[in-house]
Amino acid sequence: MAPKPGVIPLGPLGVGEIFGGAFSTLGRYGKQLLAVGAALYGGALLVVGAAVAVAYSAVSDHLDRLFALNGDEDPASRDLVPVLIAFGVVALLAILSMVVASAVVYSAVPAVLQEAVLGRPTTFSVVWRRAWARMPAVVGALLLTGLITMVPMLLAVGALTAGIIGAVAMDSDGSVALVLAGVVCFLGFVPVATWLWVKFSLAPSAVVLEDQGPVASLRRSATLVRGAWWRVFGVTLLAGVLAAVASYVIQIPFTFLGMFTGMIGSVGLGEDPSPAAILTAMSGYLVLMLLGQLVSQLVVAVFPPLVTGLLYVDRRIRTENLGPVLAEAAAVPPQYTA
Repeated sequence: MAPKPGVIPLGPLGVGEIFGGAFSTLGRYGKQLLAVGAALYGGALLVVGAAVAVAYSAVSDHLDRLFALNGDEDPASRDLVPVLIAFGVVALLAILSMVVASAVVYSAVPAVLQEAVLGRPTTFSVVWRRAWARMPAVVGALLLTGLITMVPMLLAVGALTAGIIGAVAMDSDGSVALVLAGVVCFLGFVPVATWLWVKFSLAPSAVVLEDQGPVASLRRSATLVRGAWWRVFGVTLLAGVLAAVASYVIQIPFTFLGMFTGMIGSVGLGEDPSPAAILTAMSGYLVLMLLGQLVSQLVVAVFPPLVTGLLYVDRRIRTENLGPVLAEAAAVPPQYTA
């Protein structure tokens, strides 16, 4: 039997052992993982919240005039343009904050998983330093994967849109053929995008565990996935489904509590409340919804990458005989400073 110094046996892994290893890692190293995730996503929410407050204070007068318009009045450009600019700046800042937070979490998971497989302890500071150091490369790998998979998706949407537009412009006989052709092209490009996404899904693990660059990590992932695409796809899909279900269940109590506090806060609103009064009345609902989103985001952000990281280890054990190397490394005391 394969030795098991950590959360998994150091041999070819079954599906049950992969998910068992992911849950064991959450149990043993959840404090470090969740602390990194909470610090990052909580910080991102604080940054976005501060940006919203600053933006609202800058355009509050314009918002009041926009809300005071009747149904038949058009908004003035001097009011509409500043609001749109403020909204765009806040949206851009939110996207950047979430990208950085997600990239660091994606980097932290393999860093923790390496110690979990070897059965070694680790600390928050060690995980943070390594995750932050590899964050730019992980962002590059994720962006490259997104761009590569986006090409067939854009072609799919374009083919379907062209079929619909052509069908509208032609007679009834030709329109059906064009729509069918667009649907066939759409259904043909979507599997290509899925195939590419799975092919490069192990890239973040290669970035952290092998110190690879973005392009090299994509090549590494493609090499490891070769011959096991369906297995990687099925396990990754199952992990995503489990995380989505857990996220939904976690958000249910926060949603009900938020609705309750929202109803209580809206009792004191007058017939024509200002935007500031509406935000104040709904503050409890917004806070609870953001808290529920933060907790559920931690589950979604941590569990699927754990499963993907264990798939990476499994593929290297199967194709490169990594088990004996890991067993030898597990016998060596860890060399790090807290």
